[in-house]
Amino acid sequence: GGSLKSRVFKKKNLKSSPNQVYAIILESCKWSPVLKEVIEKSELLKLERKLTPILSLLLVHDLLLAKRGIALPQSHGLRASIERHKARLNSEFKLARLRRKMPTLEALKEQIERQSAGEEANYPRWVRVNAVKSTLEDQLETTFSTYARASSIQEVVTKSGKFLYIDPHVPNLLAITPGIDLTKTEAYASGKIILQDKASCFPAYLLDPQSEDGDLIDACSAPGNKTTHLAAILKEHRPEFDAPEQTIYAFEKDPRRAQTLEKMVKTAGSRPMTQIGFGQDFLQVNPESDKYKSVGALLLDPSCSGSGIVGRDSMPELHLPDSPANTGKGAAAKSNNRKRKHDQVEQPEKVIIDDDGNETVLASEKDLEARLDALSGFQLTLLQHAFRFPSARKITYSTCSVHMQENERVVTRALESKIAKERNWRILRRTDQVSGMREWPVRGLPSACGDQTDVAEACIRSYKDDGQGVMGFFVAAFVR
Repeated sequence: GGSLKSRVFKKKNLKSSPNQVYAIILESCKWSPVLKEVIEKSELLKLERKLTPILSLLLVHDLLLAKRGIALPQSHGLRASIERHKARLNSEFKLARLRRKMPTLEALKEQIERQSAGEEANYPRWVRVNAVKSTLEDQLETTFSTYARASSIQEVVTKSGKFLYIDPHVPNLLAITPGIDLTKTEAYASGKIILQDKASCFPAYLLDPQSEDGDLIDACSAPGNKTTHLAAILKEHRPEFDAPEQTIYAFEKDPRRAQTLEKMVKTAGSRPMTQIGFGQDFLQVNPESDKYKSVGALLLDPSCSGSGIVGRDSMPELHLPDSPANTGKGAAAKSNNRKRKHDQVEQPEKVIIDDDGNETVLASEKDLEARLDALSGFQLTLLQHAFRFPSARKITYSTCSVHMQENERVVTRALESKIAKERNWRILRRTDQVSGMREWPVRGLPSACGDQTDVAEACIRSYKDDGQGVMGFFVAAFVR
């Protein structure tokens, strides 16, 4: 079970790098409807009996689409079995393109990308301009100089070409045409731009750290988008100061994920102001320690069910070419036997993958409730721990979940807790929020807040299918 990515990256005995294997499988899946057609029309499997459908698909993909062709030695039998039909395969590939009314290979590639994007095709690519290294104006004049301005998210998603939309809620945020690869641009490589969903920008922007807030804590930091966003906001508030006066304490209890965090923080130029707790659990930190006596603001984005993440449930479909038709009674009997076995296959169990990539098999609604109970218990503990920092005045709590058990219910339970009452913590009202978050239209669920409408209004939600172009998300802030 689980997503294709998690299954590949968790394999221990791969001979090639997981990134390479994942890319090959993903590309072959994307192209499989076309390649199936090419292989069947050329009768490749009838002519080359030692080839299996899956092998033929992978090898023909490399022959027709990989820059370096088939990645096997010249003398290898499998390579020879494909290359001796090169002319026929190329001819059938061209015919398959023309049947789709695509004038060029590039046009066909664009069509394949659109068709394989699934639900992600309905979402723009969100790009945050990193204020530590650049400005929105600079990026509009350089990286995005060839992009046309769109007047809405819908225009960015539906129009062909290269479009951008300047977000009206979060500063320094752009929505661009989906499917465009920015990872090879100089701006991305140097950390001037960061690929970050709009909703993921809400916590740092809502926290809005100021110089008077002192040091900051990002309690669950990896991969580092929110950590670097905090640094960018600090820099914008005090652009004249090159030497950082505040420290961001970034905790990550998973040592492997902490390495990813450090790499991102370095690229974004915020390493001088960030102290990373490699393998350090925020819950084990003593709030009364002298080290954290100046911490005035905390950002909490704990592990959650990940139910709001776009593309989390989508699995690429593989279209295999048909094997040459078998004949005779034995073949018919085998076919019937296979059919009976196929009919007896049980339906796959539902698997949820949290935002850390951990999988949980759910056999029933009861299993989901149990999983959400466990997660919300941990989330509440984390929030109550944050309340204990003596100088803290601001906290944001967020999840990429759509479940109220992890969202409004955690907020209301936290507000009712003994520590919240002792330390005078309250919800940050909508009227007191930064302008973009105050104006965001989608708010919390009153029914999940015990009908406390002020608390529901203070909570910020987004849903991945509501036309706003963002993933499912939740954030609320606490102040005192």
